[in-house]
Parts: sequence; C-alpha cells; structure tokens
Amino acid sequence: FDTVLRNLVMAGLAADLDIVHCHTWYSHFAGCLVKYLQDVPLVLTTHSLEPDRPWKVEQLGTAYHGSTFVERTAYQNADGVVAVSEAMRRDVQGVYGVPNERIRIIHNGIDLQQYRSAPDPSVLAEHGIAPDVPYVLFVGRITRQKGIIHLVNAIRHMRGDVQVVLCAGAPDTPGIAREMSDAVERARAASDHRIVWIDEMLPKPKVITLYTHAAIFVCPSVYEPFGIINLEAMACGTPVVASAVGGIPEVVDHGHTGLLVPPESISPSDVEPRNPEQFSLDLASAVNVLLEDPALRETMGRHARSRVEDQFSWTRIARQTLDFYEDLAAAHRARA
Repeated sequence: FDTVLRNLVMAGLAADLDIVHCHTWYSHFAGCLVKYLQDVPLVLTTHSLEPDRPWKVEQLGTAYHGSTFVERTAYQNADGVVAVSEAMRRDVQGVYGVPNERIRIIHNGIDLQQYRSAPDPSVLAEHGIAPDVPYVLFVGRITRQKGIIHLVNAIRHMRGDVQVVLCAGAPDTPGIAREMSDAVERARAASDHRIVWIDEMLPKPKVITLYTHAAIFVCPSVYEPFGIINLEAMACGTPVVASAVGGIPEVVDHGHTGLLVPPESISPSDVEPRNPEQFSLDLASAVNVLLEDPALRETMGRHARSRVEDQFSWTRIARQTLDFYEDLAAAHRARA
C-alpha cells in the first residue's frame, strides 16, 4: 500500500514533462500513470528483472507477485528501455518480449572524481586490518544474488598469507544472516586466515579507502545485470576477480583488468552454481593467481582505472542518455 501511495504522489507532482523515466518497479506505476495522463514517452532503465530473482520471495513474500505484475505492465507500455548491459537487453527481450528497436544499451557510470585512489592507513587500523599483509575485499549486501557465501567458502582454499575483508551488511532475511554467520565461523575454524567482517554499511569515503588498499576485489555474484561495484573497485585502481555472469564481462576485461570465473548456473531460472564447491575453489584459484604476482596486480589495477575513465564516465553515459531521449521525443512528436 505504501508503494502505491508513493507512486500516486509522484504521479500527481509530475508536470510540464517531455519524458518520464523510471528506475525499478517501485516507481513503474507512477511512470505508467504519467505516460497516459500527460501523453509523454515512458522510459525504463532495467537494473534487474523480478522473474530472474525468485529468491526475492524470501524477502517480499506474496508481494513478490505484485512487484512482478507491476514490472511486466510497465515493460509492456514502455516507449523505450535502457538496458544497463547487453546481457540485460537479452533478458528484457526473453522475459517480457520487448522489441529490440525499443531498447538502447547504456551502461551505468561512475563519478571519477569521487572514486579514485585514496589511501588512508587509519581506516585499516580502525577495523583491525593489518597494513603489511595483502587483503582480498568484498563489498556488498548479504543476499543470495551477491554470492557472498561462495566467497566465504573459498577462503580455506586461498594462500595463507592473505587477509579477507568482508564489508557486508544489510542481510535480506534473518535466514541468510544466519547462513552468513555460520559460514564465517566455519571459515575461521578451517583456516588461519585473518577474516575481518565489517557488518555495518560504511560511509562512502571509507569504502573507497578499503578499495584503494585492497590487493584484489572479489565479486562472486550469481546474478548481476551490470555490477557497478566492480567499477568502483576498478576506478580505485584495484584488480577484480569476478563471476562471469550477466553484465560483469562487459565491465571486467578478463586478463586485462581482472579475472573472470564462470559459475555454471543450474538453469536460467535457478542461477545458483551447479557445483557450489567447484565455484568456490575456482574463485580461490583466481585469487591465488593474482596473489602470487604483485606486478600483474599492479598492471591490472592501472588498466582498470584507464578502462573506467574511457568507457564509464558519467559524461559519456549522460550524452548517450540524452541522445536516446531526443530520439524518443522526436518519434513521439511524429506520431502526434
């Protein structure tokens, strides 16, 4: 009910528009109302699709079916869709049958002035991270989508001379919170690695410092339409080990800015790895390759920053978005 009410308020406040542009299903109802009440084109940016995230039932319960209905209705009525990756374009076409001519691939961008190397040893000391031992970093929410349990299970396979820093909070459900706690306890019991679990959502400047000092950033997601978290790490000059799912291969250039690990999903509707133990082992193996070669890490880190500057600046993304707006507005005027 709260979501519906907020959408009605948003729709009522909209006036004198040329385009209405919505992100995520939480605002799709408002977008559809504005499209028809004000006769303007509706644009949706697709960051994920509800039918591709069945684990959301754990979090939303029966409301998950409502969110899927709202999302489907919006895509059926959209004049244009921004897909944040080629993988997302395929999903939008496969799930909702949106014609290719309505879709424009525009990647997410990043603030290059904010996300850049920012060393500050005091942040490491604050969280008990040894400054003279390399560490592997995870940043993200505790969700099934982010695959953090697979990373925790990989720790025992990593080289012994490394720390693991898990900047992970905001669990989706009490159930996955317990799974995470149990997995960390098992990892600590099974190895001598220093595991630092920061279970709060840190301010952005501190996260940037953690990226900066990390030897490797790891993104073990099992579902990731784009993976902006990898952009953040790369912008700070940190090489990435990531799962080769969704839009991640469009961000992380395998062998150049990091290493990709294919998880081999069970099926298109069940994105969990077919062999979870093998996926964890493969993650650890990729991490170990980079741990054993500091020169390679440094080179990949430089390439990572350059790639973000060249391909993912907000200036570039804004120009592409404005071009799409102008094309849609012109087509709308031609139909009037």
